[in-house]
Amino acid sequence: MKKHFLFLVLVLFVVGVFGIRLGLNGQSRIAIAQEKGAKMETVKLPEPNYDGKVSVEKALLERRSIREYKEDSLTLSEVSQILWAAQGITDPKTGHRTAPSAMATYLINVYVLPGKVIGLPMGLYQYQPQGHELAKMADGDMKAKLFEAAGQQPIKNAPAALIITGLTTKTKNPNWFYLEAGHAAQNIYLQGVSLNIGTVVMGGFKPEDVKKILNLPADETVIYVMPLGKKK
Repeated sequence: MKKHFLFLVLVLFVVGVFGIRLGLNGQSRIAIAQEKGAKMETVKLPEPNYDGKVSVEKALLERRSIREYKEDSLTLSEVSQILWAAQGITDPKTGHRTAPSAMATYLINVYVLPGKVIGLPMGLYQYQPQGHELAKMADGDMKAKLFEAAGQQPIKNAPAALIITGLTTKTKNPNWFYLEAGHAAQNIYLQGVSLNIGTVVMGGFKPEDVKKILNLPADETVIYVMPLGKKK
């Protein structure tokens, strides 16, 4: 009996260690930290603007994929607006967001990797639609690591980059999170027009390489990389 107990303890320990190394769901990491009383570092984002000066029609007309950016820094307010456009809450009662989701299951996460964003230190942050804030997942120049893994020049030169991932364990139909990522990406494009911010959706990279170098959760798959910067 004692041997069985010791064996069970050993198995649980190994599973725990490898579970941590393989990565937990981003939301789970935050929840676990809160349960243990650890204070997850968060950044409250400025309130988004709900009444811009650029019409939907004009944004559609001017939407382009932009791969070259000015050296200017982005502001925290601009990043806030972009993130709200991607996945912001539009109805607090229902939790509905700016982008449609199959059966309102919300199958994507959006991460921001700042390089030159005023008021936001370098690192890896996960956008939290509830509360409109960022949860810090890692310190340091994570955008440089992203460039190392993806190898596309616009990432290196951009003052910030976004990553959109799909939550593989929340649905048996992966088409759903790919569709949802597309909806969010178009929102980012259109919001960028009103802010004079350019972006481009990138899929020419190995998702597992990006996931590994950034230590993203095991149950997420990288769908899009989107550098952000002021248009030249």
